[in-house]
Amino acid sequence: MDVEVILQQGHHLLVIAVEILGAIVIVVGAALAALRFVVDGLRHRDARVFTRIRLSLGRFLVLGLEFQLAADILRTALSPTFSQIGQLAAIAAIRTVLNYVLNREIEHEQRQIDDR
Repeated sequence: MDVEVILQQGHHLLVIAVEILGAIVIVVGAALAALRFVVDGLRHRDARVFTRIRLSLGRFLVLGLEFQLAADILRTALSPTFSQIGQLAAIAAIRTVLNYVLNREIEHEQRQIDDR
């Protein structure tokens, strides 16, 4: 087998692994938030409980999106075309804005919990 083919296949597998890891982080976060909602949220019905659940889910979403962005960067790392670079720039911009908004929301919610 040609070394270039091996590198491309390894690169492709690495991209898929990072994408799957990001998806797993998001799914685990959503499952934990749903479980906490059922166990704690329905029992206590307190705004602080719901805020903590939202904060936890938000943190998982931010981390999962970071893995997804890493996979996109890896995808274009080997001999990218101008089209791929443009797509990566658009995806990176959208995900960066989304992460920024999520982080601001998390910080705002955390301050509200700390003030109580």
